[in-house]
Amino acid sequence: MLKKVLLFGLGGAVVLTVGILLGHFGIKDDSSSSECAQEAARDVDENFVTQFIEEVAAIQIEENLRTLTRVPHMATTAGDEATVKYMLSRWQDPDNGLDDAWREEYKVYLSFPNETVPNKVTVVSSSGSVLFTGTEKEKPYGPEQEDEAVVQPYAAYGPPGHAKGKLVYANEGKVSDYEYLNKTMNLAGTIAIVKYGGAGRAAKAINGALFGVAGVLVYTEPRDINDGKMSDSSETYPHSWYLPPTGVERGSFNTHFGDMLTPYLAAKEDTYRIPEADITGIPPIPIQPIGFQDAYELICELDGPGAPEAWQGAFNCTYNVGGPGFKSTSKFNSSDVQLDIYNWAELRNSSNVMGIIRGSVEPDRYVIYGNHRDSWVHGAIDPSSGTAVMLEITRVLGKMVKAGKDCGQMMRKWRPPEEFGLIGSTEYAEEYQSKLRQRTVAYINVDISVFGEHLLLCSCFRRSVKTPASDLSVYDNWIRYFNRTSPTHGLIPQVPYLTGAGSDYAPFMHFLGITSMDISYTYDRSKTKARIYPAYHTAYDTFDYSSKYIDPGFTSHQTVARVAGNVLLRLADSLLLPFSCSDYAESLEQYLSTAVESFNEKLAQHGISMVPLKDAVTKFRTAADGFNGRIESADLAKESPLKVRGINDQLMLLDRAFLDPLAFPEKISYRHVIWASRSSSVATFPGLADAFEQAEKTNLKQDWDQVHKQLSIVTQAIEGAAHTLEEVI
Repeated sequence: MLKKVLLFGLGGAVVLTVGILLGHFGIKDDSSSSECAQEAARDVDENFVTQFIEEVAAIQIEENLRTLTRVPHMATTAGDEATVKYMLSRWQDPDNGLDDAWREEYKVYLSFPNETVPNKVTVVSSSGSVLFTGTEKEKPYGPEQEDEAVVQPYAAYGPPGHAKGKLVYANEGKVSDYEYLNKTMNLAGTIAIVKYGGAGRAAKAINGALFGVAGVLVYTEPRDINDGKMSDSSETYPHSWYLPPTGVERGSFNTHFGDMLTPYLAAKEDTYRIPEADITGIPPIPIQPIGFQDAYELICELDGPGAPEAWQGAFNCTYNVGGPGFKSTSKFNSSDVQLDIYNWAELRNSSNVMGIIRGSVEPDRYVIYGNHRDSWVHGAIDPSSGTAVMLEITRVLGKMVKAGKDCGQMMRKWRPPEEFGLIGSTEYAEEYQSKLRQRTVAYINVDISVFGEHLLLCSCFRRSVKTPASDLSVYDNWIRYFNRTSPTHGLIPQVPYLTGAGSDYAPFMHFLGITSMDISYTYDRSKTKARIYPAYHTAYDTFDYSSKYIDPGFTSHQTVARVAGNVLLRLADSLLLPFSCSDYAESLEQYLSTAVESFNEKLAQHGISMVPLKDAVTKFRTAADGFNGRIESADLAKESPLKVRGINDQLMLLDRAFLDPLAFPEKISYRHVIWASRSSSVATFPGLADAFEQAEKTNLKQDWDQVHKQLSIVTQAIEGAAHTLEEVI
C-alpha cells in the first residue's frame, strides 16, 4: 500500500449502506471507459485484494457482534470502557493486530437521566389526581431489556424542569406545523405531542418554544416505522422486526455536532469552556420521548378539529389537533398533561481508540476509516454492526500485514463516542485539524453497516464483490434497486450526498473538507415504508434482533466488510487516487440546474443575476475536463514520483477548496459551501437555498441581500476550486 491507514474507534458503528458519497469519489467499474480509472488501478495488487475478500468471514463478524452487544455500552459507562479495552486488545494482538493502537482522552459535556428519580409523563385532573402515567421502561421480551444498565428513555440535552398544560398535536414539530395550529388556537402554555421525522429532534422543541409551547412529547408513529403494525402479540418484535408498542427512540437532542462547551476547540482537560447558559441549538423547554402505546392513549382522546390528512397516522382514531386539550367525553376531560424531567449534565472523560497500519511509500498520506463505538443501549445495529465489520477488516488486514504484505499510504482507524452528537470524531478533528487537512486522502465512515439484506449503497470501484443472495455484483445490484442516468456514464448507481451530520463523517467533510463516504447495506424500500430499521435507538436493538430479522447468517455484514476493505485498499494502493473531478462537475451542474429552475425568475425580479454562478460551473467543468485530459495523455507509471504526487494532491485537496469559514456563521463547524446542511427542501447549493427560502417568506430587503451574498459565496468558491485543477504554474 502507498499510504498510511488510520483506524478510529470513536464511538461505535460501522457503515452498512454504500450510499452517501461526499466530495468526488468516482463510481467506477471494470467496464468504465475512463482512462483515469485504469491508471488509478494499475498498481493495485489484485491478488492482495482478492485474498482480502476471500478471507473476510461472516462467522467472525457474527462472533464480534455477539461480544460487542453482551451489555449496554452508552458513552462513558462501564460497558463503554469494556468496549474500549476489547478494541485495544484486538488491535494490539501480536498475530493479527495493527502496527500500533492506543487511546486518547477528552473531557466532554454529556447529558443523562436521573437514575433514582425517573422522568415522568402524566395526565393530571383539575383536582390533582393522576389519571394516566406513561410507561417508564420498555417491556421486556428477553434478558437484554431487563439488564440494569439499560438507560431509561430520555432526550439527551433536554433541560430538567416541570411543564403542565393542555395537549395539542403538532404533527412533526416543524415551524409550519406550529404556524398551522397557531392560526386557530393560542399555543402558549400548551404541551405539544409530535412524531419523529420532518424536523430534527431538538428543533421540535426549539420551534415549539417560539409559539409559547411549554413542553414537548416525541413519539414514533407506527405508520412511519412499522407499516402500521402495532400488536406485540403477533405483529411486532419478538415476532418480526417491527417496533413493539413500548419501544422508545432515544437520541441526542442537539443541533450542532461536537462538544457543546468547546466549539472549534478540542475538549481537553484545560480547554476553555463557554458557560452552559451560552449553549445554543438545544431544547429550551422540557421534552421527553415516549412509545406509541402511550401516544395512542393521548392522541385518540384529543378534542378539536381533525388534523390534516398528511398528519394522520396508524391509530384507529382520527388524529385531532386538540381543543387545546381533551374531548369533553374523554376520561381525561379538563385534564392537563404534565412533564417532570430530571435530566442532568456533567463533564466526563471519554476515549477515542486509535490504530494504524503504517505505509511504506507515502506514510504522510492518511486514509482514515472510522465508526463510533458507543450505543444508547446494546446497539447491535447502531453502531455495533459497523464495529463488528471494522474488527473483521482489521483482523484480515492485520494478519496480512504481519505476513509481510505492504501498505503504501498510512491507514488509520478509529472508534470514538458519537451518539451524544459526534463528539469523539469532532474533538479529534479539532485537535488534529492542521495535520488532517494537509495529509488526509479520504475518510470512510462505517456507522450502521447493515439495515437489511437487499441493497448495498456505496462507492464501488470494481465489480469484484458479489451480493450475498445472488451472482450479481454489488455494483449491478445497486443499479437494480437505486439508479440514475448520468449524462457521462449512462445508467449508474444513485449516490446520495453527505449533506447533513448524520454520523462521524461530519467533522471531516464539513469542518475539514476531507472527501468522505458512508457505507451501509439497506433494506428493499419497495417492501416497507420504514424510515429506518424499527428498533433504532431502543432497547430492542440487540444481537437477537439483528441475527433474526436484519441479517441471518451475517452475509450482508460480510459483503459490507468486503466492499469497505476493497475501497480502503484501493485508496491506499492506487498510483492515482480513484477520485473523479468530472463526476464532481456533474454534481455541480445538477445543483445549478435545480437552482436556476427554482430561483432564477424571482432573483431577476430583485435585480440578482445567476449568470456568474452559471459561468463558474462552466469554468469548473472546463478545468475538470482539462485536468482529466492531462492525466489521460500521461504515462504516470513512468512519470517522476513528484509529478504523480502533485496530481494526487490536486485531487486530495479539491474538497478543501470549497471551504469558507464565514459562509454559515450560525452553523457551528459547517464550512463546505456545497455539502453543508440545509433546511430548504430544494436540493441545491445549501446557503443559497436557505437564504432564498427566508427571503421569499419575509420579502425583506436585508434577506434578499443575504441571497445575493450566498450566491456570491458559492460562485467564488466554485471558481476557486476550478483554479486548483488548472496546470500548476
